[in-house]
Amino acid sequence: MVKALDTGLAGYPGTAGESPLRQSCANWVKRRYSVKLNPTTQILPVNGTREALFSLAQTVIDPAQPGASVLSPNPFYQIYEGAALLGGAQPYYVASVPERNFAVNWDSVPAEIWAHTQLIFVCSPGNPTGAVMPLEEWRKLFELSDKYGFVIASDECYSEIYFRDEPPLGGLQAAQQLGRNDFKRLIALTSLSKRSNVPGLRSGFVAGDASIIKQFLLYRTYHGSAMSPVVQAASIAAWDDETHVVENRNLYRAKFAQVTPVLAQVMDVKLPDAAFYLWAQVPQAWQGRDDVFARELLQATAVTVLPGSYLARAVNGINPGQGRIRMALVAETAECLEAAHRIADFCRQARP
Repeated sequence: MVKALDTGLAGYPGTAGESPLRQSCANWVKRRYSVKLNPTTQILPVNGTREALFSLAQTVIDPAQPGASVLSPNPFYQIYEGAALLGGAQPYYVASVPERNFAVNWDSVPAEIWAHTQLIFVCSPGNPTGAVMPLEEWRKLFELSDKYGFVIASDECYSEIYFRDEPPLGGLQAAQQLGRNDFKRLIALTSLSKRSNVPGLRSGFVAGDASIIKQFLLYRTYHGSAMSPVVQAASIAAWDDETHVVENRNLYRAKFAQVTPVLAQVMDVKLPDAAFYLWAQVPQAWQGRDDVFARELLQATAVTVLPGSYLARAVNGINPGQGRIRMALVAETAECLEAAHRIADFCRQARP
């Protein structure tokens, strides 16, 4: 970063990013997923997945087409909804259901919705549920994409925080295993925010279908999204190193191992497949009112959790986030453990 300060700030950076950064990203994909990409045509640096998810939708969606739709998991990362609406499409929410370990029930989508779908957001590992998509689910989505022509945006920003021995399957990896080596209509998005615990760096990349990457690059040249050379230099150092990633993952594993048993004494909560959230059911005393539980918990203990109903939308009168809360275990272990004990004590003193 210091070296980049000397020479990198005197001119405008290119939107495509410098070749060493794109190569570093491609090298990481090869190490992590055994997928070989062309760093010039299949990799594009972005300023974190948030802005990339939003701007990708603007690139892909054609609002002039009747009934333009974007599919989103439900509950979901709120950028998906905003990107669809501001792109001129209508969001269609697909529930993540407890009986399927919070996997998205894609089979519930009617054929008439698929016929108008232009983009589908996939989040694996999921936010807020932590669910990981298996290969057969990817196969299903690829076959539907072939039939209806929609683009798959695979949000994989939690891919490096996992609790099982085998790392989560990625979209590009799934495509390759299924013989789809051109990654047609598939874009994977990832970042350093969670992997390297540097959300303030605002650095990530998108990868996949070269034709979409080409369109995306052209779009991005118009809205000032070039990455600072200083950030590029720091990003190369981060993508090239795995030691700090392993250490970060081990810290999360230790944190979850201590916190989950404390909370499991008072509510339905299980260790997720991946990500740094606990997706817990509120105790019966609150009768499924996750918003009331969160508010009273904050007032009584100064512990903040997010009501699950705020992360989802009601479809046919059912909000799949209702009655649950999302707890992010991003603080230090001692602080998270203290918060867990406060929550447990609060639940034991539940009102009648």
